[in-house]
Amino acid sequence: MDDMGDFQRPRFAPKYLKISERADRVGGRKHRQKLLAGLSGKVIEVGAGHGLNFAHYPDMVTEVVAVEPDTTLRGYAEEAAVAVAMPIVVVRGHADRLPAANGEFDAAVASLVLCTVPDPVRSVTEIARVLRPGGELRFYEHVRSDRPLYARVQDFITPLWSRLGGGCHPNRNIADSIAAAGFEIEQIDRFPFKPMAALPPYAHILGRARKR
Repeated sequence: MDDMGDFQRPRFAPKYLKISERADRVGGRKHRQKLLAGLSGKVIEVGAGHGLNFAHYPDMVTEVVAVEPDTTLRGYAEEAAVAVAMPIVVVRGHADRLPAANGEFDAAVASLVLCTVPDPVRSVTEIARVLRPGGELRFYEHVRSDRPLYARVQDFITPLWSRLGGGCHPNRNIADSIAAAGFEIEQIDRFPFKPMAALPPYAHILGRARKR
């Protein structure tokens, strides 16, 4: 893919390793377990990072294709895939152009990734393309606050935050993007979570949606 250079974050990737591992210690691991519980069949994970989800896939899953654009994180993900019994193939790619055929997968997982893509509706529409009819999308994302003051703060900090945080946009309505891309949201939990000690708790969503 000739546009992969747009998705490289060599300076941010090492920081992300520390941030995400700290977040897992204070509750993120339980969120990941809930995210993946009950999945089955062939699954595509979009924006797999360094593979923190891999150890939590249930036995009913037959295969995972983990897509990650960042070279640094993909290297760690390849090591994580070897360390688990689940058949996991880590591949080079990004959410706007997934290396997969139409209707190839039973389910998809998007975990703390839709904040970073250029256009979340376009990315989720691409996820829908590779799912079979009625396929399931599991999502776990941090989102725009439903408190007006906090939401305005998110809007204010997003330009700088995005540059420093690997393209992250903390002010996105991810659930709206999922619905706009042709999914019916079947379950969604909204909760505050504080993944970093230096930040206040902010809104996260965790749920599942079905391809229409």
